This record gives sequence, structure tokens and C-alpha cells, in this order.
Amino acid sequence: MSTPQKSRQYFLPAGRKEGYKNLTITEVEVPKLKANEVLVKVHAASLQYRDLAIANEFYGGLDGREIVPGSDMAGEVIAVGPDVTDWKAGDRVCANFSPAHLHGDPTAATMAAALGAVAPGVLTEYRAFPSESLVRIPAHFSYQQASTLPCAALTAYNALNGRGNPIKAGDTVLVLGTGGVSIWALQLAVTSGATVIATSSSDEKLKIAEKLGAKHLINYRNTPNWEEEVLKITNDVGVDHVVEVGGQGTMHKSIKSVRMGGGVYVIGVLTHGDLPQDIFRLVLGRAAEVRGILIGSVAQFKDMVRLIEANPEKTTPVIDKVFAFEEGIAAFAHLESQKHVGKIVIQVSKD
Repeated sequence: MSTPQKSRQYFLPAGRKEGYKNLTITEVEVPKLKANEVLVKVHAASLQYRDLAIANEFYGGLDGREIVPGSDMAGEVIAVGPDVTDWKAGDRVCANFSPAHLHGDPTAATMAAALGAVAPGVLTEYRAFPSESLVRIPAHFSYQQASTLPCAALTAYNALNGRGNPIKAGDTVLVLGTGGVSIWALQLAVTSGATVIATSSSDEKLKIAEKLGAKHLINYRNTPNWEEEVLKITNDVGVDHVVEVGGQGTMHKSIKSVRMGGGVYVIGVLTHGDLPQDIFRLVLGRAAEVRGILIGSVAQFKDMVRLIEANPEKTTPVIDKVFAFEEGIAAFAHLESQKHVGKIVIQVSKD
């Protein structure tokens, strides 16, 4: 295949007044590869809440910037730079959320390199990546399925398998909601032999969680004091792990739900509210490990792929809806509606 010269990509202008509704498709030159870079044809990209927050300019520090959106992709290697020896044309890959985060903890530098913010994103037909930032996708995954991995799946994997309190068979995991991270956390927890408690405002969404292996279901609209139900389910012990995507509006309840010495993994800020004054006393009293999760490293990504390939029947990605590349605005609108379960995918190029 000859190297393409042009690429269509989505673009958010500076000073946009209507957020994602100002998305436009433009044509750009495909850059010449550097010695250590790989040119990838982007087949599919999945959306996450961060994409919506950046587009609508309520993501800190990015106001007034022109943005090429999107951070999560899967695609095909088209060409490699002269110093690249670990990839070849035809390889199927994902790029890590931050191409600079290879191993260990995140740093200011690795987060500044995250795709779809200061660094141009992946809602483009062709993009060059540093060779070391790419990860082979699971052999049995389609490009659409693999596009769900870089943020949602890796964040869930890092939360449950990170330092301090890694998940093990027999643990109990509480997942809040049925968005991309929560669904992947459910699946990875079940794969690890854990018991999952899932919450949602929708009984229909809870039925999907049950099909994926959740043993206990809580509709938080019907049971607003859901932390009490969690304690009841666990015989007043609490869960070993909480995948906390709500933020200020749910944090207090999440800490009340965790066992002494358990982990609360802070991932999202989807809800609002005032933190109770006793929250620090509560953290201390539960001896809880409260850990912020900023996606994960290339090394963790590779470990996660091995886990997925060893458990294909339990780790099939949940994709709510697939949009054509030209339907980007509609895809963002669907994300904003919060009606989805699992991930929203944009088919960027034809497979």
C-alpha cells in the first residue's frame, strides 16, 4: 500500500461557542515520518467523557485551544520509520492514551502528552505515533472492539490491578454506573473471580450488568442510600474495591461502602455536590486507600491484553452504538445523553 498524502480529521476551533456542535472535518497533509515513528491508519475510535469535557471547554487548562479530539483508537500500521524494528505494515495496534507513559507512575510530562488535548487526537484517518507507544491488540478483537481499550479498559485495569491492593479471586467489587470504565471494571473483576455489585439509575441497564456477571444490582434512584444496601449485601463488612466514577456526589457513599483497608479508586467527576465535613475522618476510620487513576502505562496495557486473550469469553467489549466518521456530532450528542451502556465508537476508516 502506498503511503497516503492526505488525511481527513475532525477539528474543534478555538473560541467555539457550541462545544462539540462546532466539530468540523478538514483535510490535512500526512506528516513525514520521523525515524522512530509509525504511521497508522485509524480504523475506529471510541469516545469517553473527557472528549466531551474538552469539546465543551469545561476541562481545565484547555480553554481557547484548537483541538483535534479523541484519545482512544485502534488501527493498522501502514509505514514505519527507518529506526523502527518492532512493527511492520499490516500490524494491528492501539496507541496508549499518553504516548509518553511507558511504565511506572504518571508524571506531569506524560499527562501533557495525552492525546486529544494539547497533543492532537485520533479522530483522523492517519496519524503518526512513536513506535514505543503502540500495543498489539488482542488477536480476536475487531478494530471497533479494540478501540475501547486505551482509556476505559486500561483505567479499569489499573484501578483493580494497581499497586497496594490488587484484585484477587473472592474479592467484592462495587462499580458505579454502566459507562465505559464501569462496564470494563465489571468484566475484569468477573474475569478475576470477584463478586460484583453494580449500581445504575436504570433497571434495563442493570439487566445488562447482570448478563455480564454482576451478582448484586442496585437501582440508586429507588435506593438513594445505596451504601446501606452495599453494607447489607456484604454483612456490614464492605467491599474490597470501589470503582468511583461519580466524584463529589458519590464519594462519601463510596467510602462508607468500602471495607476497612479496602480501596476506593477515583476515576470520574460525573456528579456534583458538597463533600461532608467528616469525609476525612471517614477515610481514616475505614483505613481506606483512596487512589486517583490517570489511565495507565504501555506496560500495563500489554499486561491487560494478555489477561483479555486468556479470557476471551468474559472480556468481549460492550459497544452501545457505532457511528460513521461523518456522524461525529451525533456520536458526541449520544455520549452527552448518558443513555449508553458501555462504549460509543466512531468508524473512522473502512476495515
